[in-house]
Amino acid sequence: MQTEAAENPYGLMAALEQGGVIAWAVFIMMVVMSLSSWFVIITKYLDQRKILAEAAELEKKFWSASDIKTGAAKLDKNSPFRQIVDDGLRAADHHEGRLTDKIDQHEWVTMALNRSNAAISGKLSTGFSWLASVGSTSPFVGLFGTVVGIYRALINIGLAGQASIDKVAGPVGEALIMTALGLAVAVPAVLGYNWLIRRNKDVADRLNNFTADVHGALVSGARIERPKAAAPAAAPAPAAKK
Repeated sequence: MQTEAAENPYGLMAALEQGGVIAWAVFIMMVVMSLSSWFVIITKYLDQRKILAEAAELEKKFWSASDIKTGAAKLDKNSPFRQIVDDGLRAADHHEGRLTDKIDQHEWVTMALNRSNAAISGKLSTGFSWLASVGSTSPFVGLFGTVVGIYRALINIGLAGQASIDKVAGPVGEALIMTALGLAVAVPAVLGYNWLIRRNKDVADRLNNFTADVHGALVSGARIERPKAAAPAAAPAPAAKK
């Protein structure tokens, strides 16, 4: 004999059906905020991982070249490091051709590299404000659904004339579900925001150091040699026994 599984009258779908338009609107808003925040977290992580991997290859690809232009050709066209080098080269060529008597080359190249670095940093930071907004506002969106659910429970109590469990359980369950949804959306957004901010600082440090090295190479006209780590001192030989 087959028995049909009893449907849960206090589950998510039941709460949405009882809550009506407001419950559905809050739920859809939560889903959109959650999906968009996860999209930002994943895409920014991939961008940061790519840049950090490129930074680890700079010594072999870029700084091992004979000159700046040759090193730039070895970098990926979409790489932020390639963008910094290209902007620096254009600034140096522009100064040599037109601004020789107008402005110092050091200052002109510095301004160009700073603009390039700032543009890259701004692009890497896109989406962070959305994560912060989701983390701070989603609990209040869930709280709105909670308030509506409790209000509906009070209405049911007033219409029934008594606080019976069957009149209160549905709206109260809806209120608790909305609270849980708000927290489920907010916590990953806040954690992802803090994690990406820390990683972005590391990326920014790599870009700043590279920008400074490129600036020195462009102004001096030669590649900057990396100082090699000093070899560890040899242990003193043991004294001969007499």
